[in-house]
Amino acid sequence: MRFDGGSVPVGDLVFSSKTKTVAELQDAALFKVRPLFATLPGVSAPPPFGSSQRTIIINADPGKLRAYNMSPDEVVQALSAGNTVNPSGNVAIGDLLPMVPINSAVSDFKDLNNIPIRSQGTRTIFIRDIGSVEDGADIQTGYALVNGHRTVYIPITKRADASTLAVVQAIKANLPRFQSVLPDDIEVSYQFDQSPYVTRAIGGLFFEGALGVVLTGLMILLFLRDWRSALVVALNIPLAILASVTALWVSGQTINIMTLGGLALAVGILVDEATVTIENIHIHLAHGRSLARAASEATAETTLPRFMAMLCILAVFIPAFFMTGAAHNLFVPLALAVGFSMVASYLLSSTFVPILSIWALRMASTHGQPRETFFDRLRGKYDRLAHFIMKRRRLVVFSYLMISGAIILLVGGGLGTEIFPLVDTGQFQLHLRAPAGTRIERTEQIALQTLDTIKREVGPDNVEISLGFVGTQPPNYPINTIYLWSSGSEEAVLQVQLKRGTGIRIEDLKERLRQKLAQELPGVRFSLNRATSSAG
Repeated sequence: MRFDGGSVPVGDLVFSSKTKTVAELQDAALFKVRPLFATLPGVSAPPPFGSSQRTIIINADPGKLRAYNMSPDEVVQALSAGNTVNPSGNVAIGDLLPMVPINSAVSDFKDLNNIPIRSQGTRTIFIRDIGSVEDGADIQTGYALVNGHRTVYIPITKRADASTLAVVQAIKANLPRFQSVLPDDIEVSYQFDQSPYVTRAIGGLFFEGALGVVLTGLMILLFLRDWRSALVVALNIPLAILASVTALWVSGQTINIMTLGGLALAVGILVDEATVTIENIHIHLAHGRSLARAASEATAETTLPRFMAMLCILAVFIPAFFMTGAAHNLFVPLALAVGFSMVASYLLSSTFVPILSIWALRMASTHGQPRETFFDRLRGKYDRLAHFIMKRRRLVVFSYLMISGAIILLVGGGLGTEIFPLVDTGQFQLHLRAPAGTRIERTEQIALQTLDTIKREVGPDNVEISLGFVGTQPPNYPINTIYLWSSGSEEAVLQVQLKRGTGIRIEDLKERLRQKLAQELPGVRFSLNRATSSAG
């Protein structure tokens, strides 16, 4: 199945009532809220979960069918013929020749009683003569549970090109609108909001990027001891990031966690280009050259080395374009963000930095003997160390290879592999499978027992909300199975959200639940996973 971020729910609209039945909640969600919900930009609107479709049921009496020597197929054929719309021909009306249909569709389900099935002599047998018509629901194959009670909910999914934050904000802003079309005894709420995790992730990336800019400026100020040089380098960073964002927009990318991660990763690399140029300008100034000549010659000397360094960094990200599946969709935006920012930094350090240096830097003083600085002493020690190493380069290379190989063997073999690291969001998802053929009523009992076990393990006051679905949607229900991974009446999916500040680690809790549930419900298989979230 093709990876698509739009298939991941970003929350759920939960409907609850103390007086309405599940069928009535289904009708309210499907016919009153869903039409409004579907008009929101960037939102896809699957049908509600938790109840069966409204169905008009014909209850045929077997005894009466035998008395009339009639088969059920004959009743079905009569219903199809008596409740349909068919073309009958064309009628000339002025300059028009419209097609005229024969519309025998009933407007009230009770009118189905008057559909004729067969004529016997002078008597016509109608639907009402062999049975009754009932306004009911399809066979129940699944139940939605919110905090252990049957209800109805709509999973909120966004389109692949939509923003998670924009969709969630639109949903929250329209909650009063949804509530206004519902009866007073039905309440709609938004649960399992995934936007806080996206917001915190984006905020963390912005903080790390800003911290990188500040620390880089402080390091330039420490070693060059010139606030103007630090300012030139610091200005190069936001301009390069702005150019990268523009290139991302032109290439059809969006601002998401992966692109922001690429920009935050590139912050530490962006300063290299400008720092090398600035430091070489200072060296030329110390040799007594004019500011303009120093900027020109220093930039020309570093053009090729900086270009080669940029190509070496970009080469690391080229394999991302040859990945397939989910990895391709995840890491290509990151590689593009780093690549665009590196190219922008190289161009800026070759044009913007030398020009700004001419305006901002002071001329190196030519009066008196220059005082030796800490950086000068450090550079002298580094020169002596470099000469010492170069004389023993074979020993150094051999030692490097041996130490690197030992580290790879000892440390690399024990590292786990995964696409994303574990993140404790305070939510987890549990999938249970009872023995094959288990009735849905028994599976519901198992799901409720599982919820009771979870509450005992974490404390009933620490569970904010639980949402589950037992069984499957009816086969004629217009729903994509990507929203619900269950295939029979013996399966159920539960999602539990803990209150913030409980101090309970989700990974530790899942291990305890695996042992506890295996003891209390033998014969039932459990799978505990991280709660599904969106990162776009």
